[in-house]
Amino acid sequence: MPERSEQEWLAPALELVRRDQDGVERKLSGFRGHNLVVYFYPKDDTPGCTVEGKEFRDLYGEFQALDAVIVGVSTDSVLSHRAFADKHALPFTLIADEGGELARAFGVLRDGFAARSTFVFDHELRLRRAFYEVGARGHARQVLDFVRSLVEARRMLGG
Repeated sequence: MPERSEQEWLAPALELVRRDQDGVERKLSGFRGHNLVVYFYPKDDTPGCTVEGKEFRDLYGEFQALDAVIVGVSTDSVLSHRAFADKHALPFTLIADEGGELARAFGVLRDGFAARSTFVFDHELRLRRAFYEVGARGHARQVLDFVRSLVEARRMLGG
């Protein structure tokens, strides 16, 4: 039996419905048509997660200029996400994956928490890069640089 590619095993995960920090039901497939950055982090308002979230916030305009949507995911609740987003002025979507199903589907659930990992998808929701077990500081810039290279490659190929 042939092994399934990472893209194939992620396809069902893109359809899982979860609530964001505003209580709105979302699924990752709803972001088709944009570059999509899905970053998993362990817990709202902890030192490392706050550093990472603020770095994504500070680079948000640059991501937008590349038609990239940022989605943060942790196993915290909608209310926890709302407080975290408000406290640190996070302008992007935070998905509450309280049962850990989304993190499990991406293979990053560890002891009930999402391991710090990031997945970058193109406009067609094809997985272009997975970053596993990353450090909080400087990671947002690393992801931005990758998205920039993805956009530049697409332009060069006439896409």
